[in-house]
Amino acid sequence: MPNRPDISDTLLWKYDLATFHWDKSYKIVIERVLEMGNLKEWREIVTFYGKEKIVETIEWSAQLRKKDKDFARFFLNSEFLNADYRCHASSE
Repeated sequence: MPNRPDISDTLLWKYDLATFHWDKSYKIVIERVLEMGNLKEWREIVTFYGKEKIVETIEWSAQLRKKDKDFARFFLNSEFLNADYRCHASSE
């Protein structure tokens, strides 16, 4: 397993990523991805941290808005997170 999730460094612009501790600071990473991340980044935090830590962060967070928390709970349990997002070109 890599030592950090593959997410955009711009989500954590406030932090020195050279010294950032990805395991200890998981709540910060999860909050940022839930607020501003794309589908790839959502998938990455599920793989890296697991759904249990994400749900724990949703419950704990005072930063996330209620609508973000509600959406995250729904999205984590939906088929959308695991849907195949690749576009298939039709053959002519």
